[in-house]
Order: sequence, then C-alpha cells, then structure tokens
Amino acid sequence: MSSVKTKIPAFKDVKKAHKRINPYIHHTPVLTSSSLNKILDTEIFFKCENFQKTGSFKIRGASNAIYSLSDDDAAKGVCTHSSGNHAQALAYAAHSRKIKATIVMPENAPAVKKNAVAGYGGDIRFCEATPQARQAACDKVMQETGAVFIPSYNDLRIIAGQGTAALEFLSEYSDLDIILTPVGGGGLLGGTSITAKEINPKIQIIGTEPEMANDAYLSYREGEIIPVENPNTIADGLKTSLGDLTFAAISENVHDIVTVSEESIVEAMRYVWERMKIIIEPSSAVPVAALLSKKIAIKNKRIGVILSGGNVDLDNLPWCL
Repeated sequence: MSSVKTKIPAFKDVKKAHKRINPYIHHTPVLTSSSLNKILDTEIFFKCENFQKTGSFKIRGASNAIYSLSDDDAAKGVCTHSSGNHAQALAYAAHSRKIKATIVMPENAPAVKKNAVAGYGGDIRFCEATPQARQAACDKVMQETGAVFIPSYNDLRIIAGQGTAALEFLSEYSDLDIILTPVGGGGLLGGTSITAKEINPKIQIIGTEPEMANDAYLSYREGEIIPVENPNTIADGLKTSLGDLTFAAISENVHDIVTVSEESIVEAMRYVWERMKIIIEPSSAVPVAALLSKKIAIKNKRIGVILSGGNVDLDNLPWCL
C-alpha cells in the first residue's frame, strides 16, 4: 500500500507523551490465560486497559491533550462531543488539571455513561443524536466560552497518547510476533502501529473490526477513507470512521485489518468474563474474537492483545438480550 503523506506522530512524540501523562494514569498489568493458550496452541498476552483509569485506554490520549495545553488555553476549558469512553476520559483529565470540561452528549446516551461523565466533573450539554447536531453544539460552546476542542481520535496528541499503551506493553514483551487492537476511529491502532514498528519492526500489527462496522477494513484495502454507513454493532466504541491522521498512520504501519461477526464478539466477551474473570466491553472482545475465529495465522506465535476497556452497562449484557 502506498504511503500517505499526512503528518502523523513520530515515536519520539509517544515517548514524550508517556513522560507527560505518567503521573496521571495506571501502568496496567499484562495477563495470560492458560486455557486460551491451550485452545489456540499459542502464547497470548493481554495488556489490560480495562483496568485503566476511567475504564479504558482513552485516558492516555485525553491526558496527553489536556497536559499539552498552555496555561492560557487551559484556563478557557476544553470541550468535545462523545457518548462513550472519550467523554469520561476527557472529563477526568480536565478535572485532574482543575479546568472545565464541557461534554456534548446525545440525548439518548445510556444513563450509565451520563452518570460517569457527570461523576468525573464534566458539564454535560445534550443534543440530538446526529453527528451534525453534536458538532453544532460543540461549535456553540467554543464560540461562547473559547474552550479548546479535543477530538476523540483524529488528533496528533491523542494518537501519541494512545501509543503509550503499546510502549508499556513492548517494554515488557518486546519479542511479540503479532500485536492486535480493535479499530474504530483508529487512535489506538494508529498509536500502537507507530510504537510497535519502531520498537520491533518484525512485529505484525493487525487491526480487528466488526463486520457490521467495517469502514477501516474497506479503507485499508481501497487506499482511501470510506466512511461507515449505518453501523449496527454491539461494539459501540467501534462505530466511528477513520480520520485523515489515523488513516495515514494505519496505512503506513499496519500489516492487516480483519473483521469478525457479532456472534463471535459476544462469545469472546463471555469467554474472557468466565475464564479470565475480568470485565471487558464488546469493543475489547473484538481482537479476542479474531483469535477464536481463526482469522489470523497464530500457531506457535507470541501474540499481544490490547484489551481496550471495560465499561459495560450491566443491565444490558449482550448474552442476556
């Protein structure tokens, strides 16, 4: 695939990001599962960002963006539109720097997510559940307050921050053969690919995505961004389309993107809950589903998986619907 010339973060930016955010995040553990290793005849290592502050890797990028701001810009506050993990992460990171965060959320966002954002100190502004309404509401906040807009993924600071998960991971397990992440907007996969390629160029970096929200899969193969249309996946964190920055990073560094069925996502999520005794959300289960569905040749290889988060609505577990 031809390289895309859009500016993307360099490995030095990831290292600077990690130094910047280190006081404000958890260095999450790496776990293994003997039962999964036996089933798949391989070694799998899970970087558990489900144990991260705010319950997902998103705090890494949000903290890097927040603590990259000048004092003058920080004093104006920040804003974003999100109904998921980025909303919670930005609210938490802003609170830790003692600045205001205004979060635009759709009116139909789950109560558990609204409560989490409010609990982290976010000032919530509700809007209609359309991309246009969300951006319009954010634009209004910026006009009224001068707040700095912090995107959820298509931002150099965010991508570099997300790459710090792989930096920690590969500092412990640099000899992995393959590293897997889920892909939605592409911040985690983009940051991981930049980091892994620098630390060990032999590692294959593979993105995993739901079949019902397969824009990254299509974009990667066509060499241009193909936006998602009407995504209908249980992995709600992966419904977003790639941005120009994340697409550039992925195009330059990622070896492949594979897709998995909705049924396999639910089965993988349940398997991890039952056998590893840890809570992961559907988006986190997507790379596990790719392994269990044998979408990737992994026999006798050392596999790294970034479990992206563990924020779950316990009243709506997928195997109970």
